[in-house]
Amino acid sequence: MLEGKVKVDDAYLGGARTGGKVGRGSENKVPFVAAVSLTKDDRPLRVRLTPVSGFTLQAISAWAIDHLAPGSTVFSDGLACFGAVTEAGCSHHPTVMAGRKPKDVPEFRWINTVLGNLKTSLSGCYHAFGFQKYAARYLAAFSYRFNRRFDLRTLHQRLLIAAATTTPQPLRVLRGRVADVHC
Repeated sequence: MLEGKVKVDDAYLGGARTGGKVGRGSENKVPFVAAVSLTKDDRPLRVRLTPVSGFTLQAISAWAIDHLAPGSTVFSDGLACFGAVTEAGCSHHPTVMAGRKPKDVPEFRWINTVLGNLKTSLSGCYHAFGFQKYAARYLAAFSYRFNRRFDLRTLHQRLLIAAATTTPQPLRVLRGRVADVHC
């Protein structure tokens, strides 16, 4: 659960296919919520990258109830659906972008930095992948590393412990679409 001061943004994985729709309506794009909780001195603490069915009030309300601690203060770029975080007991403070570029809005520096690092990580590691099928896993892997960056010496040990204590899963489950990968 993210708590305290949380910056959220809408983001997409994927792009237009040849001959397909472009923009937000592309059938190859996977929408996900990117959220970063900040420390008291506005440094990133934890990240949550979660695929959602779309940027609707219902989807964001369900996401907020699952991933935000009640009493958190949520800052967004003014996308109307983010107002639904109030249903999770959080306060919402939108900043209307009004055509401004992300670099011109210092309030969203850390969320934009995390999204840039995610893009660089994915393009460096996975040159081509099925966005619909594996998006949740790739986002969870990035989140796992980011959230455990304060103690890198034990990262491999904790990963081995997690792998050893996880119950066996059939191949069809491992290769199937995962609705929500927890890390």
